Amino acid sequence: MRSTILLGIGLALMTSACNKKAEGQTVAIVNGEEITAAELNAELGAANVGQNADKNEVRSRLLQAMIDRRLLAQQAKKDGIDKSPDFLNRQRKMNEDLLINMLASRQIDTAKLPSDQEIQRYQASRPQMFANREQWNLDQIRFQMPTDAAQRKAIADAHSLEAIAKILTDAGLSFNRQKNRLDTAIIPQSIYGQLATAPGGEPFVIPVGKLAVASVVTAREPAPVTGEQAKPIAAAAMRREQATKLMQDRLKTIRGSAKIEYKPGFAPPAKK
Repeated sequence: MRSTILLGIGLALMTSACNKKAEGQTVAIVNGEEITAAELNAELGAANVGQNADKNEVRSRLLQAMIDRRLLAQQAKKDGIDKSPDFLNRQRKMNEDLLINMLASRQIDTAKLPSDQEIQRYQASRPQMFANREQWNLDQIRFQMPTDAAQRKAIADAHSLEAIAKILTDAGLSFNRQKNRLDTAIIPQSIYGQLATAPGGEPFVIPVGKLAVASVVTAREPAPVTGEQAKPIAAAAMRREQATKLMQDRLKTIRGSAKIEYKPGFAPPAKK
């Protein structure tokens, strides 16, 4: 009798799931899984829809894309992908990245608004972002940095892209030549002075992961940001930097009080 009752409850629940109706905050149901208005609105917000766009048409198109995504995700689960170690590792990293990004956003939202004097000092200390901002045209060589110390030193001492190309060719290393454009506003303060005062035609090499990019500035186009236009940009950058420092300080505190245990051979080297 008890098994009959349990079976009846199970069937009732299954029937209930199958007979769900899209109402209230639910805008669609895909094989029993709800898509809510909040989810759809989040997609709309991320889509950055123009003012003149047909909102109903965009909303309908985005909803269909969400349904397609949900169907494919359901199929992936049926195939057991959500139980694989690779998926679980990637899911954990994505969850951690999302949590960290949202924590950083909260830090930015609560960061102190800078005063006008602080904004002016910030602008003066970072001319590449404001009064002296430029767009640089670049000739570049993209290559994998050699492991040989002598070759690395030769590249660092080279005074032209042609010299770097010859070093790489002689070493049997492949490379790609390309043109690019660089906004000086994104150059870190720590290296801007060195790049801005480098002699004409002198290459600078910047590592990009396992690769490196050697660049030569071929043209500079002034693109200053000043006055009222600069204030909100400076204020936002200052708040980001303040939030980054708060995050670093907070990490230092929580790491100091955390209990971290390492498998033998995986602990960081002792500080000298």
